[in-house]
Amino acid sequence: MRKGFNYFFMDEKISIKRVYETPESSDGFRILVDRLWPRGLTKEKASVDLWLREISPSTELRKWFNHDPEKWPEFQKKYSAEVKSNKEAFATLKSKAREGKVTLVHAAKDEIHNDAVVLKMLLAKQ
Repeated sequence: MRKGFNYFFMDEKISIKRVYETPESSDGFRILVDRLWPRGLTKEKASVDLWLREISPSTELRKWFNHDPEKWPEFQKKYSAEVKSNKEAFATLKSKAREGKVTLVHAAKDEIHNDAVVLKMLLAKQ
């Protein structure tokens, strides 16, 4: 069974997982990084410790991107700029990552082209 998407070259303390995958104790502190609540999931089933919707892409950027891999490079740039301008939400995310194991959870079907991947890259640079 697959245990969530994780870039091998980044900090082992930060992982990425679809919110629809079974939560595990090895996930550590689970942070939902989507603006919208995942369809069909109760809060108990999602098992998130923090819903940090403020860190998610703006509605305009999310709709423009629409998980189109062709737009991925531009999405990364635009979303990174949004995150950097959202100092309070990013500070919360960094603080949780410093405290221990964190799993960024998301609802996107595409596990390579989504906001959690960008957030993990930004956290790895810290």
